[in-house]
Amino acid sequence: MDPSATASPSPSSTAPATRAEFPRKLAFLFQPKRYKIAKGGRGGGKSWAFARALLILGASRKLRILCAREFQNSTADSVHALLKDQIEKLGLDGFYEVQQTRIIGANGTEFSFEGLRHNVTKIKSYEGVDICWVEEARTVSKASWDVLIPTIRKPGSEIWISFNPELADDETYKRFVKHPPTNSVVETINWYDNPWFPVELQQEAKDLRARDPIAYETVWEGHCKQVLDGAIFSNEILAATRTGRFTSVPFVPDLPVHVFSDLGRADKTSMWFVQVVGLEFRLLAFYENRGFFWEHYLDKLRALKEERGYSYGEIWLPHDAQNELLASKRTIEQQTRDAGYRVRIVPKLSVAGGIDAARQVFGRCFFDEDLCADGLQALRNYRYEVDPATQQFSKNPLHDWASHGADAFRYFAVGIAEPRAPAEPVSGPNDVYARRRRERSSSTSGSGWAA
Repeated sequence: MDPSATASPSPSSTAPATRAEFPRKLAFLFQPKRYKIAKGGRGGGKSWAFARALLILGASRKLRILCAREFQNSTADSVHALLKDQIEKLGLDGFYEVQQTRIIGANGTEFSFEGLRHNVTKIKSYEGVDICWVEEARTVSKASWDVLIPTIRKPGSEIWISFNPELADDETYKRFVKHPPTNSVVETINWYDNPWFPVELQQEAKDLRARDPIAYETVWEGHCKQVLDGAIFSNEILAATRTGRFTSVPFVPDLPVHVFSDLGRADKTSMWFVQVVGLEFRLLAFYENRGFFWEHYLDKLRALKEERGYSYGEIWLPHDAQNELLASKRTIEQQTRDAGYRVRIVPKLSVAGGIDAARQVFGRCFFDEDLCADGLQALRNYRYEVDPATQQFSKNPLHDWASHGADAFRYFAVGIAEPRAPAEPVSGPNDVYARRRRERSSSTSGSGWAA
């Protein structure tokens, strides 16, 4: 094992002298760099070392520190508890005041905690941050990085990134490991680089290496997998990668753009933008957000029409778009028609049936790897639940952050196979297609879209 390194930056007059040990590979945390990236497998000590370093630096001078992660419903989901624990271990509990949602130093240093995804307005208010630590950064989306990076713009500001890699095509891995930015340091740190790694877990690592060397490489060495365990579209993702279908996809101005949506408000609403060119399905773009009424997404359609010249064909919505909303007294379907769009309702099909449909069309799909980056991240991470009784993968997809983009893709697969109706006008009393929709609607029910 590498020996440990020690750090004891000159404290401010209000802080006690502090001397702490670190894995030697993480000594770069005390050297000025715009980006500091630590990746690796389980047990390397990345998180606690980052926490220690930030607390020591924050005691030596007044700093504004943002601790971020992609998803955070409350401070309990953050590194708040880890920092509190390290404050006690470093003997800095007389210097730092640990509040419920913040940590404040006697010299004015402040730690704040935020989720990145769908929190754009609040994140943009952090332009005065000195250091931003992004923990568990593997799942951070392209959209989140595109907002965060230009926000952390104070002269001399730094972005610290810690994560355990899984897929080489994850946005964080591509952005900071495959193509590290200027003025960055990237270090791999694993369990054998951590002098304080417990003997009991050393044996766990060695046992897994003997039993399943491939799993050991990912869990303990931090090597990337080709696909995730239990990934629903694993074969399709590998085939698309092999045949170069994650690429730059040209937009054809003379052809309509069809939109396929999964609805949510407390949950996420996801949208795929698709053109049919001959026998190909060209997925031009992906958009996802949460916490907004449907009008926000209609505004997005209008914005993309102006920015990219999209001419819309059909807007495909799931069955719950036909449920009346208390807030507006109109359904999502009605709101979309009133905005002048032609609407189709995705035929009702089981989740398993929708997955089969998606597998069938996947081979004809070309994805714009830049404008669909967050949608592709969802498809790569869409996986089956683990049955708690058997610890085997069940037949049910896991409902998590990746499922909404994948559900919208399922709706695309089911809807694109439907026979094409003649171009329908905005619905009127004698519209045969509107009558058929009403008949279909009366025989089905949805779970409802949150008002």
